[in-house]
Amino acid sequence: MTRSDRRALSDHMAGFLDELRTRGLSEHTVAAYRRDLQQLERFLRDLRRDETPVARDLTPKAVRRFVASLTAARYARRSVQRKLAAVKSFSRYLLRRHALERNPTTGLSAPRPEKRLPSFLRAREVEQLFKGRASSRRGLRDRAILELFYSTGMRLSELAGLRIEDLDLDGRLVRVLGKGDKERVVPVGRAAVEAIERYLSSTSGKERGPQSPLFAGRGGAPLSTRTIQRLVARRLGEVSEARRLSPHVLRHTFATHMLDAGADLRAVQELLGHASLSSTQIYTHVTTARLKEIYKKAHPRA
Repeated sequence: MTRSDRRALSDHMAGFLDELRTRGLSEHTVAAYRRDLQQLERFLRDLRRDETPVARDLTPKAVRRFVASLTAARYARRSVQRKLAAVKSFSRYLLRRHALERNPTTGLSAPRPEKRLPSFLRAREVEQLFKGRASSRRGLRDRAILELFYSTGMRLSELAGLRIEDLDLDGRLVRVLGKGDKERVVPVGRAAVEAIERYLSSTSGKERGPQSPLFAGRGGAPLSTRTIQRLVARRLGEVSEARRLSPHVLRHTFATHMLDAGADLRAVQELLGHASLSSTQIYTHVTTARLKEIYKKAHPRA
């Protein structure tokens, strides 16, 4: 047994998570890895009857039993797939550190995820969402957030991280820092620009420095992602009966409406910041499903 084999699995996990940060992964992604691996560690601890798990406990049999336990606990297939991906990545890390002699996940695959179409708002729901005019400072802020989500399709973490200097309101552009610290420049629609200008004009001059967060909370700190999630969920709940009411619904809505209007798939990929075109292609299923629905209602012999 090597010296590293005697280390608690949790120590290896800490080193693995640090490596993920150095690779540029966001804290949100690192936290997701941590949760999944902590669940694995608890499972291994149960197998060892409360003894501290070490790297050698991560055997092919243990990993298979872990995946089986997730299925038995009725985790969604997509969740099982994500958790197994975390275990695979961690196992490769242990191999590089010579804490394991062989990969315990070789040949193991998670159940294929269900083909679930993304939730999005209909045109009438979007119209209702932006009906009326905000007057209070908080109302102006919330309106600017909603307009920016729908206008650009950016992710929650991307919007929360925006600074004043990332905006070019005259050119109607915003610089977005996406996954892996990859920058992209995204056009901003007229309605969103106007909403942002009204919001910024309601803030004091002290909060308007170039390095200041675009959407600030108390004390000038960036508005938390949780706060943004809550306000978006509240507003979407007023116009939609969909089960999922998150900022990602507005991202899905942006992509779906762009493709419905004839936008090029690769252009939408660039706007969304997708590394692979396959991630964007799911929206073609949405538009195809909508066309079938229209066809069925309109064609006399459908």
